[in-house]
Amino acid sequence: MTVLTPTRERIRSAWNAIAPRYDEVATPMNQLFAEEALRRVDLGPGVRFLDVACGSGALAIPAARRGARVIAVDLAPAMIERLIARACAERLLAVTGRQMNGESLEFPDDTFDVTASQNGISLFPDLKAGLREAVRVTKPGGSVLIIAFGSPHRAEFIGFLLGALHAAGFMPPVNPPSLPFQLADPDQFSRDLAEAGLTDVRVETTTWEMTCRSADHLWDAVTASNPAAQRLAGPLGQEQRTEVKRVLDGMLRERSGGGPDAVLHTRINIGVGTK
Repeated sequence: MTVLTPTRERIRSAWNAIAPRYDEVATPMNQLFAEEALRRVDLGPGVRFLDVACGSGALAIPAARRGARVIAVDLAPAMIERLIARACAERLLAVTGRQMNGESLEFPDDTFDVTASQNGISLFPDLKAGLREAVRVTKPGGSVLIIAFGSPHRAEFIGFLLGALHAAGFMPPVNPPSLPFQLADPDQFSRDLAEAGLTDVRVETTTWEMTCRSADHLWDAVTASNPAAQRLAGPLGQEQRTEVKRVLDGMLRERSGGGPDAVLHTRINIGVGTK
């Protein structure tokens, strides 16, 4: 099987393609966690806030609600369009979106009070370049906040889907895609932040609880969250998807004890440091 190198254009195209469903399904879930994570940095009126690899605004919108002046950048223009639509719908006038490569930010040194990224920089092929750039554009004394997935074995929303695919006989056991889990080890995460130029580094491991209403809900949440997840399920025909969802439904009912909702747990690392 030929493996395509993840060039910048391929990455941009893949995220553009899933932007509508990502905005509809993934962003509202991510925003709930972002609101809690932002408590770890000082925000308020006049704070200059940069959101790197912003998607459609899960981190940028809550920051703007707190009065920050937000610039949000993403490689995919379709994500920026949806971010701006969200900001306009809430009349958040201090939000600006720009298409930009987070591995090479087009800002001067020492521009922002807070630079942040939620499951964004941790997806970069050149992770260390992304972290260095986040630090470079942050003012001395400013903060960098990075939210990333913890251990892939503690990401139940992925594990349930992989388990259902395997149980339904449609794929062998496989490991989750590696890029989203580059910062899964808290100790290595701390070292990476320090090597990028931060002091007073702390990495907190916490748990994100995802409430799943149905197998369809979980399927949509996973496949809309990342192009790699969409490719995982892409080869299945409608009958095969129906069978996988049947298995998923049984797994969720077992988790919920027969109730209407099942709660899946995912380990999340939150890294903060000072420039």
